[in-house]
Parts: sequence; structure tokens; C-alpha cells
Amino acid sequence: MTAGLIGKKVGMTQIFSEDGVSIPVTVIEAGPCFIIQKKSTDKDGYSAIQLGFEKKEKNVRKPEAGHFKAASKGIFKRLKEFRVNDTDLGALNLGDELKADIFKVGEKVKITGFSKGRGFTGVVKRWGFNGGCDAHGSKFHRKGGSVGQNVHPGKIWKGKRMAGRYGNEQVTVKNLEVVKIYPEKNLILVKGAIPGAAGGVVYIKRSK
Repeated sequence: MTAGLIGKKVGMTQIFSEDGVSIPVTVIEAGPCFIIQKKSTDKDGYSAIQLGFEKKEKNVRKPEAGHFKAASKGIFKRLKEFRVNDTDLGALNLGDELKADIFKVGEKVKITGFSKGRGFTGVVKRWGFNGGCDAHGSKFHRKGGSVGQNVHPGKIWKGKRMAGRYGNEQVTVKNLEVVKIYPEKNLILVKGAIPGAAGGVVYIKRSK
């Protein structure tokens, strides 16, 4: 079986189990994806398939168009490789369409995406520092405090937690349970939250 799919985060909602328990779920538009390239152990040193997601119509260069020519399924914005074993690779063909139904309800998956970018943030938001006193006369509220030793070597050590860019990093959440699948709409509902904002691209893989 193929290892995963490229998808897009739709948002979060809740569903109810048969005994009335509320389950928080994330809705993911998973696919349809098409096999653009196959890589074999003999030729490339490992077995994998490259999937394409979301059609691209504008600003297509000739080398880019040539890469998609063999699959004959158009040109795609998103490409991602997924490892497969040699047996599964032989059963797959260029141009094959993969949908949400490659997963099953109850299956465990891991999802990779990019967390929300917070821009340049201070130490209170970025690292959870307490900050200073909130009294009116205080001039130390949300600052980082002292960072130098005032002694030799008297410098800022690398790796010190300070203000800076926060978020927009690749994050993987493992062992998320597939709660429901809507194959006709290419939707997968997984229990819990996943990285990124609504509309963000995510990669769904089976947990080993």
C-alpha cells in the first residue's frame, strides 16, 4: 500500500460517537493525488513514488512541463515523495490516482505541516517568560531581563532564549487516529489538532 498522501487542512470541528461523546477532529482534504514519478532500488538506490497535488495552469516552464509529461495528468503545484517497498512499487503505475480511501477508519497516521508563523516576537510570547511586575511605576513588564554576566567573558552565549522569529517551522504530529473518511469528497477526519493554519498543505503518512 502507498505510504501517504498530500492534503490541505480545512479546519477543525467536532463529531459525536455512538454513545454521545464529543470528539475534536481536524478535517483534511486528502488528494486526489497522482503518481508523477517512480523511483526504484536498482536505478535510484531506493523505492519511492512522487505524488502531485493541486493542478497548476500558469507560469509553467518547459523543463517543469517535461517532468510531468510521462504521467499525462497535467502539471501540479505540490510534489512529495513517499517511500514504498519494491512489491508495492510494482503494483503502481504512472498516472494512477490516489484518494482518501487508501486509509482506513481506526488507522494511525502521522501528519507533517508548517506551524503558524508569528513573526518577530518577544520572550514572553516566544518562550513563556513571566516578565516583570505589572505595577504602574514599573518599567519592566514584558522584557527579557539581564542577559550578560557583567564578568569575564561578559558575552551572550549561543542558544540563549531571546526575542526572535517564532513559528513557521516544520512540525510532525504522530499517532493521530483516523476517525472518519468521506471518499467521495476526499476528506479525512483525524482526532486532535495538526500543525498550521486552515488552507495549509500537509503530508499524511501511515504511522509505523
